Amino acid sequence: MIDGNKIGYRLFFCPIPFVVHSFHQSRRNMNILHLSTALSWRGGEQQLAYLIEELERQGIRQSVFCPKGSVLESHCHKHSIAVISFRKTFNLDPLISWKITSITKAQGITHLHAHDSPSHTFAVMAAAFFSTKLPIIIHRRVDFPIGKNWLSKWKYNHPGIAKIICVSEFIRQMVLGEIHQPERLAVVHSGIDLSKFNNPSNTLKNNRLRREFKIPNNQFLIANIAAIAPHKDYETFLETAEMLLKSGLPAHFLAIGGDGGEEEEIRYLIQKKSLQERVLLTGFRNDIPTILPEIDLLLFTSKTEGLGTTLLDAFACKVPVVASRTGGITELVEHGKTGLLCKVGDVDGFAWSVNSILFDNSLRKQLVENSFKKVQYFSKQQMAESIIKIYRETSA
Repeated sequence: MIDGNKIGYRLFFCPIPFVVHSFHQSRRNMNILHLSTALSWRGGEQQLAYLIEELERQGIRQSVFCPKGSVLESHCHKHSIAVISFRKTFNLDPLISWKITSITKAQGITHLHAHDSPSHTFAVMAAAFFSTKLPIIIHRRVDFPIGKNWLSKWKYNHPGIAKIICVSEFIRQMVLGEIHQPERLAVVHSGIDLSKFNNPSNTLKNNRLRREFKIPNNQFLIANIAAIAPHKDYETFLETAEMLLKSGLPAHFLAIGGDGGEEEEIRYLIQKKSLQERVLLTGFRNDIPTILPEIDLLLFTSKTEGLGTTLLDAFACKVPVVASRTGGITELVEHGKTGLLCKVGDVDGFAWSVNSILFDNSLRKQLVENSFKKVQYFSKQQMAESIIKIYRETSA
């Protein structure tokens, strides 16, 4: 006599070990080649570093292909990450694509993951000219439209592309009309290393900035943490600082970031407005988790922004945020809930919002509590898991 309960038991439970085994086996079979052409270190490179950490933690094989002399190359050497470097020439150099093809064959690569626009071009050229038959994953972090020229249209719709990862829904919507197969688009929000910002040693203000720049304790610290580049709109940051200082606000304003092409112009404007004593350019800093809790407010004035991971850093440090209502920022900053939003370039609005947070303890407490809860969903672990799922789904 057949026991139906036993049949049901076997049917329900037997596949589970097989599924778990297949899941781990699929990860062991992955071998990712990350492509990057950036020489400097910005948000995209930090996100790649976070992804590499998580893939390594999960035992997924990977290597990095990046320019000689780049900050990323140094990072890989420092952290014992397999890296192959190339001499950066021009963005359509077929020799670079040929080298990528050679690496994929020699190392048994399973996926090409391009982390910026030039590396996207090289990956597609490798597929088109050298028959590299691997799934290509594209990471799109910038929030401007796909170009109308033939090269842009070709490289975004090449059949070798398995997935285009957009770091915000805003970016997905922006490129949607140019992609022939919209199912290739996926949204994976960037993540941060919450452990860096939740470190108890960082929660108490250490006054490093105040000591370094000789800022009195009775002055508010208001900062923007971003490269000094045109789209970050430091001109609005300066005009807002000028308005607040003229109103008598006791504050120092810090521009924390490296030169993104506009530092000389911003220095000129600071001198022109006679703000040298109250507006300071700190340059690039690698101690953000340590200094961010010391800041009283993040004033994020970007004209455009794919997502804005600096906002996540601020959320994690319980620093209140005033930001532009643009791009992917609105997927992080909910007006009146996790921060305050202003129209791009609205100096009056920015100044009013800064005062509102600084002098309304109840509002400030509400914003930082809500934003701290929200940032828990934007960890580097969650970001990496979503990308691993994409690797698995696109495996040949």
